[in-house]
Amino acid sequence: MRSQLLFLELNELNLESVAFYCARGLLPTFDRLIARHGLSRTVSESVYENIEPWIQWVTVHTGKSYADHKIFRLGDIVKHDIPQIWEQLETLGLRVGAISPMNAKHRVRQPAFFVPDPWTRTQITARPILRGLYEAVVQAVNDNAQSRVTAASAMKLLVGAMVYARPANYAQYLKLAAGSRSRSWRKAMLLDLLLADVFVREVRRTRPDFATLFLNAAAHIQHHYMFSSVAYRGQRRNPEWYVRPNEDPVLEVYRLYDRIVSAVLREFPNVRLMIATGLHQDPYEDVTFYWRLRDHGEFLRKIQVPFRRVEPRMSRDFMVECESEEEARVAEQVLKQAIVSDNTPLFMVDNRGRDLFVTLTYPKQIGPELTFRIGDRVYADLHKDVAFVAIKNGHHNGIGYFLDTHAQAGDVPEEFPLSSVPDRIMSALGLSGAASRAAA
Repeated sequence: MRSQLLFLELNELNLESVAFYCARGLLPTFDRLIARHGLSRTVSESVYENIEPWIQWVTVHTGKSYADHKIFRLGDIVKHDIPQIWEQLETLGLRVGAISPMNAKHRVRQPAFFVPDPWTRTQITARPILRGLYEAVVQAVNDNAQSRVTAASAMKLLVGAMVYARPANYAQYLKLAAGSRSRSWRKAMLLDLLLADVFVREVRRTRPDFATLFLNAAAHIQHHYMFSSVAYRGQRRNPEWYVRPNEDPVLEVYRLYDRIVSAVLREFPNVRLMIATGLHQDPYEDVTFYWRLRDHGEFLRKIQVPFRRVEPRMSRDFMVECESEEEARVAEQVLKQAIVSDNTPLFMVDNRGRDLFVTLTYPKQIGPELTFRIGDRVYADLHKDVAFVAIKNGHHNGIGYFLDTHAQAGDVPEEFPLSSVPDRIMSALGLSGAASRAAA
C-alpha cells in the first residue's frame, strides 16, 4: 500500500531565526524534526528580480526553473499549461489535493480538493461551505490594507470557521481574534490557522495520496516586522507607533507554525511529511514604506485611465485589463506619467499587450502635503487614495530549506536545486521523475 505524502509549503521561513528560537526551547516541534531528520538548502534563482515566491513556487510545482517556465507575475500561471505536480500525479493514478498553492492553476480532473490562492483566478474544487469560505478569504485578503470585510464575507467566514475550526484551536482563534485590532499581523496568523484546519479536515475526509498546504503569514510578517524580532541582530528598529516595544510578531507566527506542524503529525501519525520554504528573507536596511490603492477602479477613473477590469494582487500590485492593445498603451502612458510632487514616480508598469501589471512603488511617507501630477493635471489628497500597508523589513534570498520526515539527519544532502523537488515527491511516492515527465 502506498504511503500518504503531505507537503507543507511554509513560505520564506528563515532557518537562522528558527534555529535561534529552537535554541531557546520555543519551537519544540521544529527542534525535534530538524535534529531527527536534518535540513537541506534549496537553490533557485540568482538574479534578484527573479527571486519572488510566485516564481519559486511555480518551480516547486513544475520542476522547471524560471528560464524554462517564464512565469514572472502572480496569477500569470493561468495563461499557461505547464504540467504541475498535482496533474502529473493524477495521470499516474494518484488522488491529490491542494489548499492555497501560490500561483498554481487548477488542471486536475478529479482532485480530492483544490482551493487556489486568493490572487490567482482559476477553478476551485470544494464543498459549498469551503467554496464560500474561499470567496470570503479572497475579499478579506485583497481588502486587507483597509481592514474591510463585507457583511457577506463575514458570514461566510463565520460559517466556514464553525465547520472547519478544530476544537483544539478554539482558544487560539479567540486569542488571535481578540488581539488583531492592535496587532494587525495576527489577522494573517488567523487565516493560516484556519487554512491549516481546513487542510487537516479535508485530508482526513478525502484521504488523498498527496496533498499540499501553502501558508504565507510568516513571509508577510517577516517582510513587515523582522526588525522587531529578538532573532534580528541588526541596527534597525521599528517605530513604537508601528509595533509595541518587546513584541515579537516573528516569534508569534513561528510558534503558530510549530503548533500546526505538530497537529498535522499528530492527526496523521503514519504520514510522510515534507516541508519546504521555497526561499527565505534577509533584513532590508533602507527605510521603505508600502502603500496600496484604497479603491483601484475609482482611482483609475479619477486619473482617466481606460480599462475594462482591474484586479488587486498581493500588497502593492494590481492587474489592469484593457479592451485592446491600443487602450493598454494609453493606460500605460497615463500611469507612467504619474509623478509625485517630490519628483518620484508613483507606479511601475509592465505592459503585456492588453493587460498591465502595475505596482505602486512610491517608497516614502504619504501625508496631506503630497500631490501628484500627470502631464498638466495636478491631483491633491494622494493620502486619501492610498492605504498604508507596512514598513519593509525583509527582502528575498533565493536559498530555501527542505525537510523530509523519512530522511535521517546526517544522510541528507547539504544542498540541491529547488527544481528537483517534484522528483523527490515522485520518488517518495514510489514513482520516478521520468515517469512523471512521460505522463505530462
